[in-house]
Amino acid sequence: MMKKTLNVGLIGLGRLGSKYAEYLAHHVSGAKLMAVCDINSDLVEEYAEPFGAAKYTNYQDLIAAKEVDVVVIVTPTNTHKEVTIKSAKTGKPIFCEKPLCLTLEDAIEVQQMVDQTGVFFHMGFMRRFDKGYSNAKRGIENGDIGNPIVFKSTSRDPQRASLDFLDPKHSGGIFLDMGIHDFDLARWIMGNVKSVFSIGGRLAYPEMEKIDEIDNAITNLTFMNGCIGVVDMSRNAVYGYDIHTEILGTKGALRIGYLRETPVQVLTKGNIGHDTVATFLERFHNAYIAQLQDFIERVLQGQPPSVTCDDGIAALKIALAATQSFRQNLIIEIPYRDS
Repeated sequence: MMKKTLNVGLIGLGRLGSKYAEYLAHHVSGAKLMAVCDINSDLVEEYAEPFGAAKYTNYQDLIAAKEVDVVVIVTPTNTHKEVTIKSAKTGKPIFCEKPLCLTLEDAIEVQQMVDQTGVFFHMGFMRRFDKGYSNAKRGIENGDIGNPIVFKSTSRDPQRASLDFLDPKHSGGIFLDMGIHDFDLARWIMGNVKSVFSIGGRLAYPEMEKIDEIDNAITNLTFMNGCIGVVDMSRNAVYGYDIHTEILGTKGALRIGYLRETPVQVLTKGNIGHDTVATFLERFHNAYIAQLQDFIERVLQGQPPSVTCDDGIAALKIALAATQSFRQNLIIEIPYRDS
């Protein structure tokens, strides 16, 4: 008999992982938060107790636990390869947050293990599950704006994260950590990217020189079909968390995103204003839940994942090329297997 509920083992209880614990425990039907794991034992205690989950500080013990049906990985990017490969060897379905890995070589090793074991693997790109983006995708497929020809996307954080997190050795840098969402959307909506050219600078936070990282960047995209695009990224949008995308077509355009947290506009003498979205957790709350729901439902129903390891590698290639372009001040072609 097909199971109606999957026992989830969650690995990683950082800023996002702790929210995933809440989502899986209270908002995702067909899921039971069975176990949580983090190297920080205090976090394990904090999040295991309210949800009645088993406690682990060693992820290998969690993935080996017989009562755990599926594994959700929300650990730092530089650990994804190891945790994913060892999880795949258990045969348990896997959800892994973006980016897939820090290097293409590591990502290919992950892909080879996923293919070898045949394990269910869902790549975490939550913007695909946001109502605005998913509706826009359907509209484009329905021909609402004719042929899409220009892609413009913006990702801006209200302030920088810690230097430890932003260090490219841990996060991969601005193009990989932040821009990869936009690069995934670009190829999802417009098709494969042929080449990129990036510029950027350390313009708002001089202290980021310590980690040899920049805080603002722009990447120009040329798609395989000849269409064009641009992605701009910033760590210092002091006015709020700003995510928006525009697709120009031959018969119209689509604009996705919003800044306002509440539908209230204040009008006073000489000024009109409104509040803004504070962080990604508020903006994409429903999208995070929707992608976890999709993961659980597809495992339960025996369907293939909607976002695959191949998608993770494709977005990673663009992000790595964008990084290389900035470092070398060159147009970089995206490598494909058949090229």
